[in-house]
Amino acid sequence: MAMTLRLTEDETEALRRRAERESRSMQEVARQAIRDYVESSSRAELLDEVLDAEIPRYAEALERLGR
Repeated sequence: MAMTLRLTEDETEALRRRAERESRSMQEVARQAIRDYVESSSRAELLDEVLDAEIPRYAEALERLGR
């Protein structure tokens, strides 16, 4: 799927420098950054869900450990 991504001049220049350093295209660098962000955010959301479900089960024990 095609998409238009509008960047500031500074963002474009930073992306260009990173791509040159890595000998990759700007598109490859941007796509990897998006994949990394989505993966990281997904992991954080999953951890939040697990903690929301499990912390209440151990609230009393956690409270005692905090004393």
